[in-house]
Amino acid sequence: MKKFLTAMAALALIAGGYLLSGHRVPAAKAAGRTYSGMAYVAGMGGHFAAIDLTIDPSGPEPIKVNNLDRIIIGGKDDHAVHDPRIDLENRNIMYWATYHKDPGGKLHVGKSDLRTGKVIMDEAVSPDPRATETKHCYCASGQSKTSYLPVTMTDEAYIDVRDKKTMKLLHRVFLDKLGYKNHNYLFFHGTNTPDMKEFVVAVNRMTNGKPNGNVDFVLLDMKSLLEGRIKVIARNTLSGSPGDTITFRQNFTPDGKYLLQAAGDRFWVIDAKTLKLVDQHMFPATGKASLKTEPGCPNGQNHDAISTPDGRYALLTVRVPHPGPGGKLITDGVLQLYSLQRHEMVGPPVSICGGCHYKYGLYFSAALCGIDTNWKK
Repeated sequence: MKKFLTAMAALALIAGGYLLSGHRVPAAKAAGRTYSGMAYVAGMGGHFAAIDLTIDPSGPEPIKVNNLDRIIIGGKDDHAVHDPRIDLENRNIMYWATYHKDPGGKLHVGKSDLRTGKVIMDEAVSPDPRATETKHCYCASGQSKTSYLPVTMTDEAYIDVRDKKTMKLLHRVFLDKLGYKNHNYLFFHGTNTPDMKEFVVAVNRMTNGKPNGNVDFVLLDMKSLLEGRIKVIARNTLSGSPGDTITFRQNFTPDGKYLLQAAGDRFWVIDAKTLKLVDQHMFPATGKASLKTEPGCPNGQNHDAISTPDGRYALLTVRVPHPGPGGKLITDGVLQLYSLQRHEMVGPPVSICGGCHYKYGLYFSAALCGIDTNWKK
């Protein structure tokens, strides 16, 4: 069994190192700054992976997991979750909202104490009646000083404005007035700028019921949004591959200059003011090793990205399929480092989901999702 576990861990790294970019990516040569802190990654099992990590971009394996734990909010049947959102002022508080309905048809919005891991508040809420498709619900989020803003993947999709203290719904904002209605889009995701003055939304466009690879980015005025109104500051459309380029979560660099956008088969770096493309890295297909439950590029799918404190690197969350027991494909969730200065992946990824599950003989697909971080100063 020990040899088998070792082999599985190696497979996870091979899947990350080779399948993500088509070749093993080199580590940085020159020594420089290292980073350390806690990363919190959402999963479908009703918990967040709590990852004590150190990043040394000059090392052969730049991401080191010092300890791997969990922040539990419930079970997989009632608290599957896709997105962590740590309070910008009180870094011990993390907000969350569930991706799937519980057996009673309710969603949950709440917050947890990162020091104790305990749930502080958990409110059961119903999907909006206007949302006729509710298989996938809350999946991204942003915040202001006083409000938590989770975003749904429903159709129709909406942005909630909820009081951080009470989780009470203050406003529910649909974007149908901007033309997003009648099933002409697939998924909203969005988040706030670092100064909390603006809120960006990424919308996947559809043709004949299928994503066509075109993604609208809409920059909204935060003050208006907090009042339940829509005021557009900027708009732009980026194009990718039909069926494969599907945007998920995103984060801005700390200086607010760039938007780091997970886009399924690729990773986009976007100018935050103009919403124009600055850089992209592809996750090219390498065969037919796809999973029916995983849309998009079969060798890896980017689901979130977050910057280091200085904006020099980004941590990407990626789902990577690889052979499990008996050759059956299973999906592992990995973290991959990316250089925003050199525009390239740095070193091999590190397994997060499999890094925990495989130790206990649990070989099943794990849907790693969004990420947030508390960096040490």
